[in-house]
Amino acid sequence: MINYQEIIKRNPNKRFGKPCIRETRISVYDVLNWLANEMSISEIIADFPELTEKDILACLAYAADKEHKIESV
Repeated sequence: MINYQEIIKRNPNKRFGKPCIRETRISVYDVLNWLANEMSISEIIADFPELTEKDILACLAYAADKEHKIESV
């Protein structure tokens, strides 16, 4: 699994502290929502060239880890 901690960052002064990709204002939620609405990775990158495939996979890894932690409690 991708080490999403290197890519996903929280900044309390950006997007109300939501987890975002690196120093962008693109949140993990944004990426997951695009994927859920059937955008492909290549379409997302075409619309947001500052993103990479690794960034998008990091969002998926972040979501998977968060879900795993919820069920472990």
